Amino acid sequence: MDQVYDVIVVGAGNAALSAAIAARENCESVLVVEKAPEYFRGGNTYFTGGIIRFPFDGIEDIKALIPDMSETEENSVDVGSYSESQYYEDMMRVTHGLSDPEMAQILVSQAFPTMKWLQKHGVRFVLSFGRQAFKDGDKFRFWGGLLVEAVGAGKGLSDQQFDVAKDMGIEVRYSTQGTKLLQDNKGRVCGLQVLGPDGFEDIAGRSVVLAAGGFEANAEMRCRYLGPGWETVKVRGIPYNTGDAIKMALDVGAQSYGHWSSCHAVAWDMNAPAFGDRTITELFQKHSYPFGLIVNVDGERFLDEGADFRNYTYVTYGRALMTQPQGLAFQVFDNKVKHLLRDEYWIPQATMAEANTLEELASRLDIDVEGLVNTVKEYNAAILTDIPHNPTVKDGRGTTGLAVNKTNWAETIDTPPYMGWAVTTGISFTFGGVKINTRGQVVTNAQDPIPGLYAAGEMVGGLFYYNYPGGSGLSAGMVFGKLSGISAAEDARILKDI
Repeated sequence: MDQVYDVIVVGAGNAALSAAIAARENCESVLVVEKAPEYFRGGNTYFTGGIIRFPFDGIEDIKALIPDMSETEENSVDVGSYSESQYYEDMMRVTHGLSDPEMAQILVSQAFPTMKWLQKHGVRFVLSFGRQAFKDGDKFRFWGGLLVEAVGAGKGLSDQQFDVAKDMGIEVRYSTQGTKLLQDNKGRVCGLQVLGPDGFEDIAGRSVVLAAGGFEANAEMRCRYLGPGWETVKVRGIPYNTGDAIKMALDVGAQSYGHWSSCHAVAWDMNAPAFGDRTITELFQKHSYPFGLIVNVDGERFLDEGADFRNYTYVTYGRALMTQPQGLAFQVFDNKVKHLLRDEYWIPQATMAEANTLEELASRLDIDVEGLVNTVKEYNAAILTDIPHNPTVKDGRGTTGLAVNKTNWAETIDTPPYMGWAVTTGISFTFGGVKINTRGQVVTNAQDPIPGLYAAGEMVGGLFYYNYPGGSGLSAGMVFGKLSGISAAEDARILKDI
């Protein structure tokens, strides 16, 4: 171990690269070790839609992130505002009040400054018209607190962060798995044992940042912590997030923290591959369900499709699919709402059917014919049709008298052609991990920081419980990645001065 790096970062997704960039701003040498080969770089970030949640006061804040916004584009939108208090309230509302208040406050207060920080490094953003806006009169209106995404979605965000890292001289080693944290005789983390193309190697580092994802790609851990049946679900992202970094942290005394029995999951195409497809990326997901019905193989509804904006329900609804027979469900729409469906519905790889009758649609999708027909008939009769349908707001156009009522966006299904998509559960990331303090340091059960050890990203527990506000995953990765990178570099400088 001749070379001693100031900071070693384990992982190469959004959180890891944010940590590496922030560290390199504050120290001389940063090494990123990535378990995946270069072709699979980017972690789960690559498979996201690239949408990021942050508070903002109005159009001027948005223009600070998108300085090349045209006057025509600016005049065509109504962005509204989304305050820090709204973000915090959304965090607490969807996590049943369990989100760590200190961590949640750091997230909401630092999300916008961190976005501006990345923008200054050259990461480009655009308005998310295709995913988060509908035309209302002469203006596009954004809903659910989200309106900005990285250019090129998740792949674009990842590629841009790698470009920044390269320009800053950050070294990246691919096909290199962290296997063990190294400690000196006082217990300080002083490096990392890795298994790379040339075998095992000990790499010396003054600080180590763990940002290598959760355990969503580990079937045994999914079954152990999430429960029976989870070993068979499809994995939305890469096959490399197997909990290695979490295990390494626990082995040196890190506190286990967060909601280990829950996760982020989505409605994912029934016939998608076992792990994420680098070409299709996030397009196997199906997120326009508020404008239709979700039924099981018996043709029965089992949840309120319009309970809230998609941003606040899709995670729990993705998990709910597992409770249904065969772990399957079907999203059903008619021609009136076809124009509201996201682009992801129209990829040629989608498992879908179209028909001029509900009976024919049910037959093509292997849904119980009588069950679907009766469900739609009862649903249509229960709609409060005197309330206008408006996809840009929670319009209150619901149903009454059903076993499971729909709260918003209820529209009669009576105009052919009828369309249906077959979906199952696709896991994105897990919620359980290790605890960090306000400097990003990993702490023990006694709340003492483990010297030299930091963490960020999916492997940090305590932020999300049961659910999360859409776009908060990338936001949290950036915020806590930057935080941990700065702290790790600061401690490395102190060590060098001793």
